[in-house]
Amino acid sequence: MTRALDVLASALALLLLSPLILLAMAVIRIESPGSPIFRQRRVGRDGEPFEMLKLRTMVSGAEKMGAGMAVNVGDARITRSGRFMRRFSLDELPNLVNVIKGEMAIVGPRPTIQAQVDQYTPEQFRRLEVKPGITGWAQVNGRAALPWDERIELDVWYVDNRSATLDLKIIGRTIRMLVTGHGLYKEDTGGWRATGE
Repeated sequence: MTRALDVLASALALLLLSPLILLAMAVIRIESPGSPIFRQRRVGRDGEPFEMLKLRTMVSGAEKMGAGMAVNVGDARITRSGRFMRRFSLDELPNLVNVIKGEMAIVGPRPTIQAQVDQYTPEQFRRLEVKPGITGWAQVNGRAALPWDERIELDVWYVDNRSATLDLKIIGRTIRMLVTGHGLYKEDTGGWRATGE
């Protein structure tokens, strides 16, 4: 998708979904203390860092507790509302602000933390040739159920084959996953899912 379409779609989505986002923020504040917005430094296009915004799904300061940056099966740090939001990817709605700011795109590889990028091979680093996305080829082809290396391979494949047609296909699959819930979220992350991912 072009930058103009990304901004237009994100602005429209934020306008339509703002009541849902505000409701989610209120529920988060009622359930646990701390800001309802989770901010985390992620790596963007060409390795440039940016602050990604999400709805908080874990207790405040979760990165300094338990498994640290990794999220394990049945992680006690995930709140009740957070489990629901993760199930339907509602926690990612503030990513739309990152798209409007030009840090992310609607479609692209999911942004990761610096610790992961530091372990990339030169070939894997190619996933940073495009802006990170809210949804991507790896997300609609297995998501967290896939080993980390396979997810990166899918992202690199997207970099080499991206097109408006492929982006529309990814968006269509994402909508279907959101509606059906099938393949959308799996807590078994193999220890490499970041707390805010």
